[in-house]
Amino acid sequence: MVEVMPIPDGLVAPGTADQVFVPLWPADELERGQMRRFTSGDLDVLVANTPLGLCATDDRCPHMAAPLSLGFLDECIVGCPLHRGRFDLSTGAVTQFPTTGGLDAEGNAHAPWTPPNAPAKTEPTDLKAQARAATRIRRLRYYPVRIVNGMIEVQLPQA
Repeated sequence: MVEVMPIPDGLVAPGTADQVFVPLWPADELERGQMRRFTSGDLDVLVANTPLGLCATDDRCPHMAAPLSLGFLDECIVGCPLHRGRFDLSTGAVTQFPTTGGLDAEGNAHAPWTPPNAPAKTEPTDLKAQARAATRIRRLRYYPVRIVNGMIEVQLPQA
């Protein structure tokens, strides 16, 4: 039986309260360790089946909006395909800051980093570097998810 992961405190997507649940697909079509994208209007939702259960969040990296569904899922950690950022779906926390650096959700600065055994990056002083330094890594937003009659359903904000 597929469980539903609790949404981390304070991270429910705005506008979802009192909205209808939208059926997505049969729960048995999303095996543990898999993730899948669902699009409704201009909203892309990532549904992941983790060891703690199903969760639904934006299918956009909270750094620069790359589709997380093109990344990887390792237990509860989802990895961005663009700048190597990693996020814990069970808590909403950043577990590895993106390579470009920038500001975290609280406004603390993080410098660009270089993967182990790679040449060190030089910090450019141009407009691109200023933009990177001012980019804020937002918190993930979660959508209420449930299983009804074997179907995964997600509560989305009104379009």
